[in-house]
Amino acid sequence: MNKLKSNPLEILEGKNIKLRAVEPEDADLIYKWENDSSIWHASNTIEPFSFHIIKKYAENAHLDLFQAKQLRLMIDIQQDKKTKTVGSIDLFNYDPMHQRAGVGILVHANEDRKKGYAGDALQTLISYAFGVLMLHQLYCNIDEDNEASLTLFKKYGFKITGKKHDWIRTSLGYKNEYFLQLINSKLT
Repeated sequence: MNKLKSNPLEILEGKNIKLRAVEPEDADLIYKWENDSSIWHASNTIEPFSFHIIKKYAENAHLDLFQAKQLRLMIDIQQDKKTKTVGSIDLFNYDPMHQRAGVGILVHANEDRKKGYAGDALQTLISYAFGVLMLHQLYCNIDEDNEASLTLFKKYGFKITGKKHDWIRTSLGYKNEYFLQLINSKLT
């Protein structure tokens, strides 16, 4: 895990990525991602979002984790001397009483996957969540068939602590879902 960086400007920088706040200009990209029905299963989405709703979300993304109970950070990379946004990583269902939050990550385009961006973003977020936000734990829910996500989260210390049987209904029947946790050992 990354050690907490002393320079505040470097806290959200990984080896090859930079996490940044959502800007109003990100509305078009978020709209595209949120309305890609091929990935709806990962977020339990069942209907499209209007551009108006996405635009309002992007305009109000300045609300901090403590106000909104969620935080979306965009994942940027440097490519051909230009900044490219390849995905996003979210903290959601923030619980201030128990100091925990869920984690979700998306690297949208197939050509940007399997290049280490998701792992770099996850490792950077873990460092930020535990070192700056002082959370006690992070968790995620992953479909039992999503080997790539299971491998990613396990690589960064998440442990499967539960299995929800027949949890996700699909057109082919029900699927199980794993519950994974990462406990901040420094606060235990």
